[in-house]
Amino acid sequence: MPIKSRIRTIPHYPHQGIMFRDITTLLKDPIGLRSTVQELMHRYQHVKIDKVAGIESRGFIVGAPLAYTLGVGFVPIRKKGKLPAATVGQDYDLEYGRDRIEIHVDAIQPGERILLVDDLIATGGTAKAACKLIADMGGQVVECCFIVDLPDVGGHARLEKHGHKVFALCEFAGD
Repeated sequence: MPIKSRIRTIPHYPHQGIMFRDITTLLKDPIGLRSTVQELMHRYQHVKIDKVAGIESRGFIVGAPLAYTLGVGFVPIRKKGKLPAATVGQDYDLEYGRDRIEIHVDAIQPGERILLVDDLIATGGTAKAACKLIADMGGQVVECCFIVDLPDVGGHARLEKHGHKVFALCEFAGD
């Protein structure tokens, strides 16, 4: 059964007119979760990757087991103030203001090849900020990887416009 069929859509959440794509139904399904990690592992098993970086918080859920299966380290990219050691950060715009993501200063070494993982790409603001943060640390983003792409919102195109490769296991376009 395809991954997309295991993702629940919740109309009008968190606001009227929004079709929320809920991956918890995919994650609770042992076949769905395994298929997700395996499909990503097959895509990247022959790609030189030094670390997988996952964006808080759902990027951790798939990013950590993916890093494990690839035999590489995992780097959490967290919201401001959540990491215990010295950090560097990147601010980014939201539809309702600004936010900040951070990473430990020793998480990525210059020249390391990083696979960026998150659950969903919508506007691309968080992923773009994460790519900038990785680049500022001297890392190279191999690809930005997502479970779900919402192409109508434009994040995929925005990331590509900034020179990033983008991959998603499934997309919800126009629905």
